[in-house]
Amino acid sequence: MSRPHIFLVAAERSGDLLGADLARALNTLTGDEVTLSGIGGSAMAEAGVASMMSIDGLNILGWIDGLKAYKRVKQSVARAVELILAAKPDTVVLIDSWGFTLRVARGVRAVDPSIRLVKYVGPQVFATRPGRAAVLADTVDELLTILSFDKPFYTPHGLPVTFVGNPTLERLPAGDGAAFRARHGLDPADLVLVVLLGSRPSEIRRMTPPFVEALARLKARHRDLRLVLPVADPVADDVSAAIARHEVLAGAIRVGEDEKADAFAAADQALACSGTVVTELATAGVPTVTSYKLGWITWAIARAFNLIRTRHISLVNIAVDERVVPEIIQLQCTGANLANAVDRLLGDPAARAAMSVRLRAITDTLRGNGQASKRAAEAVLAGLNHQA
Repeated sequence: MSRPHIFLVAAERSGDLLGADLARALNTLTGDEVTLSGIGGSAMAEAGVASMMSIDGLNILGWIDGLKAYKRVKQSVARAVELILAAKPDTVVLIDSWGFTLRVARGVRAVDPSIRLVKYVGPQVFATRPGRAAVLADTVDELLTILSFDKPFYTPHGLPVTFVGNPTLERLPAGDGAAFRARHGLDPADLVLVVLLGSRPSEIRRMTPPFVEALARLKARHRDLRLVLPVADPVADDVSAAIARHEVLAGAIRVGEDEKADAFAAADQALACSGTVVTELATAGVPTVTSYKLGWITWAIARAFNLIRTRHISLVNIAVDERVVPEIIQLQCTGANLANAVDRLLGDPAARAAMSVRLRAITDTLRGNGQASKRAAEAVLAGLNHQA
């Protein structure tokens, strides 16, 4: 078989990180005897897959933001399809980002059905819009899932599903909390609250006001409370704007992704916008309160058409069907409610310790057999053998 060519597509930060891990695993397994092309971000570029187009502005969630960005996304889809067809890869791996990657997959399949299409991370059909399972089965050749409970939702539609495990649970190294506190002048007795405003500009816009109100209330109650604000590069400007507008955030210790593991290790607790980071916090055993607000129109549509079919929004809660991590969502997402939820844990060290143990246990079960990116790479390469 000639040197295989694999094209990776990621449209947002979480997918970019998955793509980077997958690229490294593919190179390791093949002894670098694989051609990798792709569309992604800085993480994939660092892994040797320079993006053939910008993914800026594709990290979109919600009906209104989607409508506003429709023209830009449509143009980006057309460009992505054009690049893939010109590259003539053996396989395209479409990572997360349901709306964008589905359209890219359809565009490629319509022109060249010989290209194998692999979806890496499926839409959360267990939570919303189960009809997407059939849509995906009609569009791609295989699904690589990071969730052990995904398979039964897809196999009835004839889609081959491979559970590889969750790379997110392996990516975060063990941090050094004591070193972090010393580095940033934090006393061992200080209460450290890690605050994560979101991974999308729209999330930061919606979550900052209730988070800021909650933090002001908490600072008034706890003189020894110290705030730490880890910031991912793609939303650094959005977070900077929020800090400039709110005094309580201006006093926080802002750190980059290179210090995130140490910040988590130093944390007594976290307040986080729901997303991948909640799973990362759980892996580190950080007691967490999570929250989320959709735009009002998106929320109204979701309620009217019964699109939300799970009682929980956090993966750790979904995995055990239990509210282990407190979730403050939508109408309940007010500064007062967030402050009270955080305060209940801050004032109860025993409850924090118990949650920490439980979170680590849950993420151990979600991890699978480990080496998720290696397993994903093995599945992609196995598909190439079937094509030969």
